[in-house]
Amino acid sequence: MELFSLPPLPAELMRLRGAAQGGLDPAASDEVLALLLAAARLRGAERILEIGTAEGLTSVALLCERPHAELVTVENDPARYTRAVHNFVRFGVAGRTEAVLADAAALLPRLQGPFDLVFLDGPKAQYIRYLPHLKRLLAPRGLLFADDVLLYGWVDGRAEPPPKRRSIAARLGEYLAAVTADPCFATSVLRVGEGVALSVLRGE
Repeated sequence: MELFSLPPLPAELMRLRGAAQGGLDPAASDEVLALLLAAARLRGAERILEIGTAEGLTSVALLCERPHAELVTVENDPARYTRAVHNFVRFGVAGRTEAVLADAAALLPRLQGPFDLVFLDGPKAQYIRYLPHLKRLLAPRGLLFADDVLLYGWVDGRAEPPPKRRSIAARLGEYLAAVTADPCFATSVLRVGEGVALSVLRGE
């Protein structure tokens, strides 16, 4: 049974999400998206950063949930980026979206904050590399929402990662160890989807 339910979203967006979930570039699960949208609503997020645009469907959902928010989203695959830009126009949110075709590792040191919410869903092995930059970019009491942090149970020991995936599992483990040990963050790890880490930056 799912713990979180999606709010009403455009039917065409739900159709595209269903198609993406069955493809090679799956969209976030409904339960993860529902939690993300609830977090955005509760935080009152007005400036959002997304690492890993894919087709832009999560971006669109966030901007539907937060109708006055602005979003910066980063994607390093040109084909995905092109599809995302098309979807932003299609759903009428292009004016509130800054889509960047770039490697996040190269962009983040130059990016200016603050952001109320960061959705981290890019290359999993890079989460630990991104963390110092995302910490700098968050507003006080901003939320860092990292997806897929348990990844098929490989990270928390519920399953043995395949040999070719051990490095990714190890890097995700490093990310979780770093963010949970950082006294500047209050972090909870939930078994929602493939695991999410919710890290709130302490501050006034």
